[in-house]
Amino acid sequence: MTTRNLDKLFAPKSVVLIGASKRAGSVGDVLLRNLTTSGFEGKVMAINPHAEAFGEVTAYADVASLPEAPDLAVIATPPASIPDLIADLAARGTRAAVVITAGFGELGEDGRHLQSLMLDAARPNLFRIVGPNCLGIMAPDVGLNASFAQLTPLKGNIAFVSQSGAVVTAMLDWATSRGIGFSHIVSLGGMADVDFGDMLDYLAHDPKTNSILLYVEQITNARKFMSAARQAARLKPVLVIKSGRHAAAAKAAASHTGALAGSDAVYQAAFQRAGMLRVDDIEDFFDAIETLSTHPERKSLTGNRLTILTNGGGFGVLATDFAIDEGAQIAELAPETIERLNSVLPRTWSHANPVDIIGDAPASRYAASIETVLDDTGTDAVLVLNCPTAVVDNVDAARAVADAAVKSSKPVYTSWLGDQGAREARQIFLDRQVPTYETPNQAIHAFMLQIRYQRNQKLLMEIPPAGPAWPDRDLAKAREIVAGVHADNREWLNEWEAKRLLAAYGIPIVETRIAKDVDEASRVADEIGYPVALKIFSRDITHKTDVGGVVLDLEGSDVVREAARRMLQRISEKAPTAHIEGFTVQRMVSRPSAFELILGIVDDITFGPVLLFGQGGTAVEIVRDKAMALPPLNRVLADDLIRRTRIFKLLEGYRGRPPADLEAIAGTLMALGDLAADLPEVCELDINPLLADQNGVIALDARVRVKPSAGDGTRRFAVRPYPSDLEGVLTARDGTAFPMRPIRPEDTPLIDNLLEHTDREDSRMRFLSPLRRLPRQLAARLTQIDYDREMAFVIFTDEAKSEVAVVGRLNETPDRARAEYAILVRSDRQGVGLGYSMMKHLIDYSRARGVGELYGHVLRENVSMLDMCKEFGFVRHSLEGEPTVLEVVLDLTK
Repeated sequence: MTTRNLDKLFAPKSVVLIGASKRAGSVGDVLLRNLTTSGFEGKVMAINPHAEAFGEVTAYADVASLPEAPDLAVIATPPASIPDLIADLAARGTRAAVVITAGFGELGEDGRHLQSLMLDAARPNLFRIVGPNCLGIMAPDVGLNASFAQLTPLKGNIAFVSQSGAVVTAMLDWATSRGIGFSHIVSLGGMADVDFGDMLDYLAHDPKTNSILLYVEQITNARKFMSAARQAARLKPVLVIKSGRHAAAAKAAASHTGALAGSDAVYQAAFQRAGMLRVDDIEDFFDAIETLSTHPERKSLTGNRLTILTNGGGFGVLATDFAIDEGAQIAELAPETIERLNSVLPRTWSHANPVDIIGDAPASRYAASIETVLDDTGTDAVLVLNCPTAVVDNVDAARAVADAAVKSSKPVYTSWLGDQGAREARQIFLDRQVPTYETPNQAIHAFMLQIRYQRNQKLLMEIPPAGPAWPDRDLAKAREIVAGVHADNREWLNEWEAKRLLAAYGIPIVETRIAKDVDEASRVADEIGYPVALKIFSRDITHKTDVGGVVLDLEGSDVVREAARRMLQRISEKAPTAHIEGFTVQRMVSRPSAFELILGIVDDITFGPVLLFGQGGTAVEIVRDKAMALPPLNRVLADDLIRRTRIFKLLEGYRGRPPADLEAIAGTLMALGDLAADLPEVCELDINPLLADQNGVIALDARVRVKPSAGDGTRRFAVRPYPSDLEGVLTARDGTAFPMRPIRPEDTPLIDNLLEHTDREDSRMRFLSPLRRLPRQLAARLTQIDYDREMAFVIFTDEAKSEVAVVGRLNETPDRARAEYAILVRSDRQGVGLGYSMMKHLIDYSRARGVGELYGHVLRENVSMLDMCKEFGFVRHSLEGEPTVLEVVLDLTK
């Protein structure tokens, strides 16, 4: 919905508990105790018709009897009572509630009806509800514990949002014992109203929250979740654990893509696209908390080269093996590093990485060694191990390592082995905010988690190459093919139609001809030239190989004729009810160094269209080398999808086998993303195999399934695709027409060129500073926009579309209550009314989107912009603490 009124949940001035109880150990008793003993300084009230007070908390008979409208209500009463309670609270002026009670959507039709009544009561006043069926919420910074958890969390800067109350209590117990605190803990429960998207939007801009942890069982609004997650992940670390990884979601899939695309793989693709880091289990979750709570932001990794420092050679070797298995690179120490270590270590040290400083290493040896390896230019991070011995003090060693770690800009991970004997040392690391783990494997795993997280972040900020990467599509031809299939009341395209559909999107296909019978197949083979491939042509047979419907490398017309007869005989035995329409004949493609790939589309019930890439061929489901991504893709995202498979290493070339054309493979993936956006009827597609070698790609076989369009177009995409329907022309005030379209991720060079042709003073008016070139991170942020919440239109100087004259930008709040605008007009294009026309276009677009008001921040000296805003009806406001800037606001509801 929105983040509105969430402040009433997490920073209330007053709270009422409905369902307070004096029965020891009851939910109502624990809720009241937590509300009154956790440091909350606001007013606490209770509602119970059978009591006048609970200690110092006054009780009232009902909502109407309350002396004031509480900001927040916590409700633990029977389900049937809750819709009326919500209505009564909303009427009094309350705007938020935590519904602890179970018995709603999880109990079938009656529960769903009751939940609907509850939401109907809340909706008119934007009354926000956490729950039902939840543990509650906690905001330690304001002393709020509106839960029946067994502990009150410590204050900290980590937010934890979970669908499971049990996971919350386990996390709380573990974190408290480790001295880890939280900014917010939220048990979402049934997510009737407040969900992950709302919480991510709220926490992304919360100054008390530095990192966000999610425990996810199910996402209910994919597009809202993706928009909120992408925004939050750009601002702070977001980690997620997803349960149900092995749900069998593809049992009935008819295509290879469907069989490979399990529900969990799609969630993984979504998390990666959003820039979040997924961890696999609770142990990883705890390790992630350890790392987040102890690693200052400056400790960023520049690579995966790890140096291991240990006083026990055996554990060093074991840690090295595990690090390599996990994908880390063992750093190769520079010669000067070896020389420095020679000067501070005994002659018997390992002289290599892992650096074994020998079992009797005192604190001074640890200090000298870690200082040396941290200075090594080939080392990105250091793991320090300590095995307990009777001859040295491991606590002193911990102090020495902690001193060095705090001073260093490189991350340091530690593992002091043992139990009781290691506790004091571990506490030193915790106190100094140095990550420490009970085992070396845990430390290495945490190191790799940080590597993965930073790779995801880098992916968010990479700028795609400029220029078109793939031929224009023939959309009319593609729609004609799909319409023909619908007219025949068919679900699957035949092979010929499927290949023509691919060709309409510029994907190379092998020449394929249709033959109605055995004799025609022989004649067609003569015309095409030998050798040929012969395949059965039937709408009822999806996997032709399984029924003997494919024969390859046929030479001569008699051979083709005999192969066709035998094929018909085999199919009559294996698929006797299949309707046979004939054969397809195609020239054998001779590309001996080509790789067999699979590319596909599947329509996920939660996230909509998803793209698949991996190793293809007949054993595709056995090999299961695949990766998935949410469309649309640009070149950076397509390249990343390819890199996430095992076959990528082969595609780069090996042992004299030339590398495949990765640009052509990426272009095919991007074309499939366009196809999914253009043709909502396509619900399943795979190309298997797509041959790829140094000369490009070619599709040998394809399967496509369609269904009637629900009329939802690109709304089914979790990430809104590029809105090509918004392309057009904009007429300036002097009557001149200019090409216009939404901005694309590849447009960074165009924006750089615009700034180069913009005077420093004009640039200062737009950015409040005289930028001549955007920083790359800002350039990525301004061109890789979320089309569902943002929009930027570019107006070109001419039909060539090689230079930009104007950029107009909008940034909406999640609920579209407001949108901020910004306009930059190239200096040598001013004076013809382009800025005026762009402002009018932004106003019309915002109004059509249902935005409540448009606003902007304008320097007082920017007279031309202020005059234009006045002409359009904007109202000016001063900004507190900003004497040189005015806010201009236009009410779009009038």
